[in-house]
Formats: sequence, structure tokens, C-alpha cells
Amino acid sequence: MEKRAKDPESTLKDEIADIVRDRILKGEYYIGEKIKETAISSELNVSRTPIREAFRQLSEEGLLDYIPNRGCFAKGFTKRDVADIYTVREALEKIAVTWACERITDEELQKLEEQFDLMEFYTMKRDAKKTLELNSAFHGVIYEAAGSRFLAQVLNSYKDYLDKTRKSVFHSTDFLEEIQKEHRELFEAIKARDIDRSVKAIQNHLAGSRKRTELLWNLK
Repeated sequence: MEKRAKDPESTLKDEIADIVRDRILKGEYYIGEKIKETAISSELNVSRTPIREAFRQLSEEGLLDYIPNRGCFAKGFTKRDVADIYTVREALEKIAVTWACERITDEELQKLEEQFDLMEFYTMKRDAKKTLELNSAFHGVIYEAAGSRFLAQVLNSYKDYLDKTRKSVFHSTDFLEEIQKEHRELFEAIKARDIDRSVKAIQNHLAGSRKRTELLWNLK
């Protein structure tokens, strides 16, 4: 079977979305600032069609606000938004680690250890991009081990969204060792099937994640 060629418009749309997303999250566009298609088109030397597609994607992610007949405006995140995100995440993650401690199989525990070891390796290499990928896989094993398809679906959907909005945290190598230490505490607690330690470890990890997010997004 022949491989389908990549859609060049789709690829361009994703690249534009990455650029604009990164600028919003780094505060280069202030909240409420109008982002003009014409300016992006001129700067990147691209047509307005993929720009509109990128803006639509960012609007769905909650990073842009589209107002008919007025245009697109940077929405970004407020400190309250981040607080709400992490409050919801903590509630879900505490359920996940509790069920994982009760239900994890030896095979799943081995998979979790493999992901942790790889994270350790790439943390030492200071490869932030690879570490982010492995971080996602590490938490995915925990969701799988929790044994609830519904919880896994909710958390994976949430994780996909969060990964898009927190890449700047992982792109800073300043925090890699700190993040890995938090994952070590969580891994060791789940390995011991210690629910209390696991809940404390995930709370500590999320508190650190929230602090790093607020710091890098310059939220006040």
C-alpha cells in the first residue's frame, strides 16, 4: 500500500499554530491583543488559508478568542485559569494513582519502570523534548494501570491538551532535574503499592508543575 502524502496545508497550519501558541504562552502577545492574519501572512510569507486554520485550532484550545466581524484576540491563561486546571487535574490524578497502586500488574510496573529509566537517561542528556514525550508515556502507564477506561479517556484527553500548553516548561532545561526527582518519588511509591505515599507524591509533583507554569508564563 502506498503511503499517503502529507497534506502541505495541514503541515503549514500546524507550524503556524506552534509559532502563535508559543508567543501567546510566552507573553509576547498580551491578553486581549488582536492578532492580524495580514501581519502573520506578511511575516511568514504564507497565504491566509493555513493561518485561518491555525487560528481555528488555537481557538479550540482556548488560546484565541474569535469575535465575528472583529477578528482573533490572544486569550492565553490567567493565574485563575491555571489554578482551576491544576485543581481539576489533582482530583483526577489522585484517583488514578490510588487505583494504580491497588490494580497495577507486574507487567505494567515493568513498563512504568522502563519509562522512568528512559526519562532519567534523557534528563541526564538534557534533552527536554524527549523528556516531555517520555513524561507523557509515564503518566499514560499509570492511567492504564488504574484499570478504568473512562478515567484513562478523561485523563488522556486532558493530557493531550495540557501537553500543548506546557511545552515551554519542558523547553527550559532549568527544571529537568527537579521534574525527574518528583517522578522518582511517584514511581517508588507506586512500585511499593503505597497509596498514601503515591497521593502525596502526585500532590507534590502537581504543586511543582503549577509553580513552574506560573513562573514561565509570568502569571501574577
